[in-house]
Amino acid sequence: MGNRLKDRVAVVTGSGRGIGRAEALALAAEGAKLVVNDLGSAADGSGASQTPAEEVCQEIRKMGGEAVPNYDSVATAEGGENIIKTAIDKFGRIDILVNNAGILRARMLFNMTEEEWDIVIKVHLYGTFHCTRPASVYMRQQRYGRIVNTSSIAGLGDIAADNYSAAKEGIVGFTRSAALDLGKYGITVNAIRPNAATRLTMTEDFKNSMRKKAASMGITSEEDFQKYLDQAFGVSKPEHIPPLVVYLCTEEASNINGRTFFINGNQLGLYSEPQIIATINKEGGLWTLDELLKEVPEKLTKGIVNPAPAQAQK
Repeated sequence: MGNRLKDRVAVVTGSGRGIGRAEALALAAEGAKLVVNDLGSAADGSGASQTPAEEVCQEIRKMGGEAVPNYDSVATAEGGENIIKTAIDKFGRIDILVNNAGILRARMLFNMTEEEWDIVIKVHLYGTFHCTRPASVYMRQQRYGRIVNTSSIAGLGDIAADNYSAAKEGIVGFTRSAALDLGKYGITVNAIRPNAATRLTMTEDFKNSMRKKAASMGITSEEDFQKYLDQAFGVSKPEHIPPLVVYLCTEEASNINGRTFFINGNQLGLYSEPQIIATINKEGGLWTLDELLKEVPEKLTKGIVNPAPAQAQK
């Protein structure tokens, strides 16, 4: 057991399995007291079980750490309040919040139902807010806190992931704004885009969507598809993610606020913040359509390639 987080109290949502479990164990290994939150649902959000959260608590206790389970859903405001209240009731404070809980409902946009859109947004984006808001109240009073939100490279665009992508990129925007709201109180808020093969990512629906993506690249055989999956996810496991998360929760990371990191296996990256890369200006008056048809291709969008060009109907 380490002591870099000795006497700190951490909440990790969705920590019964996968990346969340690995994060909870790593935080505990550095001396943090844990609230292990997990609804115990399937990858698509259905069902519930207390077993995953309780098993992780048992692992932490065997390590010599302290941990209590929580089984609330992050998808409701009441659930978020109860999760944070568990930390206050059991340990008297909250120092670290890792928003990791998530589900997946992969579907092409034209086939996606409103329910599939809503539940993914609720768990990922609302869930991040539902836990961060009550946690921030206590952290502000303490004038200390570390919040790590879980985004995804899918937020940069992916096939059959419009609900997931929207939620995950919303989390990045939320992270930037929350960092500005809370920074003066000694609270940092950062985000990670982890790339790892987990129970959540490797569902049959997701594999089917990846098959369509692979097929568009000319990958059609099952053998080549498995190689494609291994290249995309095989090198990165849940255990690759926690060291970065633990680092962002230390005193040494107090200067890092509102930033987003990428992690894939042994590769770690810091994302740049969006910037305007080209501009055109018109002196006086409004742009006309004729002017835009001439100026935009020459001066603003030259060299841009459509990432999903139209294809001939088969």
